[in-house]
Amino acid sequence: MYVAVKGGEAAIANAHRLLADRRRGDRSVPALRLDQIVEQLALAVDRVMSEGSLYDRELAALAVVQARGDMIEAIFLVRAYRTTLPRFGYTNPVDTGVMQVERRVSATYKDLPGGQVLGPTFDYTHRLLDPELAAGAEVEAPAQRPVEAEAMPRVSSILAHEGLIEADGDMPRDHVAGDITREPLQFPMARDIRLQALSRGDEGFLLALGYSTQRGYARNHPFVGEVRIGEVELELDVPELPFAVPLGSIRVTECQMVNQFKGSAKAPPQFTRGYGLVFGQSERKAMAMALCDRALRANELGEDIVAAAQDEEFVISHSDNVQATGFVEHLKLPHYVDFQAELDLVRRMRAEYEVRENEDKAAEEKREAAE
Repeated sequence: MYVAVKGGEAAIANAHRLLADRRRGDRSVPALRLDQIVEQLALAVDRVMSEGSLYDRELAALAVVQARGDMIEAIFLVRAYRTTLPRFGYTNPVDTGVMQVERRVSATYKDLPGGQVLGPTFDYTHRLLDPELAAGAEVEAPAQRPVEAEAMPRVSSILAHEGLIEADGDMPRDHVAGDITREPLQFPMARDIRLQALSRGDEGFLLALGYSTQRGYARNHPFVGEVRIGEVELELDVPELPFAVPLGSIRVTECQMVNQFKGSAKAPPQFTRGYGLVFGQSERKAMAMALCDRALRANELGEDIVAAAQDEEFVISHSDNVQATGFVEHLKLPHYVDFQAELDLVRRMRAEYEVRENEDKAAEEKREAAE
């Protein structure tokens, strides 16, 4: 056993050296700098921050490099690092209504206060590879957008003015928000906890579930009420001070889905909401999150639960890509004892099966001879 352990340690150390070598790649190619990743692979960095539950661009960039571009491994690294950090408190709730908007679009109103702000988006690109990027062509600077003095009220506020959409659902003043990073998940869960889990859930998984709701696997007829991307300021209450202390700003993406609702015995016909909020620029994730949030409100709204996207335990338990990776990839680890037990069982069952087969065959031959 001692020899096997020592041999295993040497193999693992060599595997680590080989990984570091492959990570570095061809030494004649300049090594990536973290600032290059932060600036030029910003959407990858944003995803790692969002699903890793840690807003730090440089650390997320480091994780991307260390993971050789494997996004889930990078998210795992960031979450593991996050557990080592001290916790000083909770910031005040962010008011995204006063966001410094970089992009803001709505699929419900063409003309709305503040206007449509396209911002940086792939929506209007032709999805053709650009060989000029490979050649290192200079990029033309965009025209500077003038600072908008006009307010940008939410689309939901416009509908609420006519009483056509459900209320925001303000929480009681004494409500203490849950924290899934410190408390185990319990079902059923409050919406604030569920939204936390969705916010750091796997983008691909939530996208697939959101897509399923549009294909008829839930009662969902959504409109993008609004997608906003921009900077919001964080503030922290300090007991020794009579005012909140600003900590700085972060970029977030917010999506409010507007969904049809025919009403129930307790509520009139109106529009309902699905909500998504994630770190950085990730509107696909925010939209998928909003679709899933609305689907998971089926029980609250008195709707039948008929699809996977409406099953809270299914969605939340399987949306965490770090947990999913652990369960799937642990299959690579040694299971020698378990397999030998299974092997022995199958051999014994196979032997018993063959005995029965031989007995049945002999009985059949005996009957044929008697006839």
